[in-house]
Amino acid sequence: MQNNAILINALRFILLVFLQVLLLNHLNFLGYINPYIYILFILLYPLSGNKGLLIFLSFLLGFSIDIFGDSGGVHAAASVFIAYIRPWILKFSFGISYEHNNIKLYKTSLAQQFSYVVAMVFLHHIILFTLEIFNLSHILLILKSTLFSGIFSIILLMSILILFSRKN
Repeated sequence: MQNNAILINALRFILLVFLQVLLLNHLNFLGYINPYIYILFILLYPLSGNKGLLIFLSFLLGFSIDIFGDSGGVHAAASVFIAYIRPWILKFSFGISYEHNNIKLYKTSLAQQFSYVVAMVFLHHIILFTLEIFNLSHILLILKSTLFSGIFSIILLMSILILFSRKN
């Protein structure tokens, strides 16, 4: 990565952690709807970037949220999981373009962006809430939390992607 990309990713990391910890962790609609937009860092990490570094930074990202939220490592586990499976989700969402490494997330179609965000968010949330509740007898609570928090997170993430997209 270039120095400019490193600076942008470092600022994105810090901004998303503070936004999640100071603002979004305190939003709690109906007892179980909480948006998690810190995964935007993982979604927007450059495709040409080091995959091992992405997994390490994802751990640090999730661990930072866990430290401030006193959540025992569930965010770190969910973040590392989606960072690990990201190449398969990218291939699913963008097809042959991903294999040729010529994807620019902002320049792809809205449907491709949406499928990428939805897959990543729901996988993150199902891992997060399964580890947080850690009791399969509460499967309906896990699914309800995943669904509603996922929808809210997707709406926020897609809004951010559309708002900050670079139009040429």
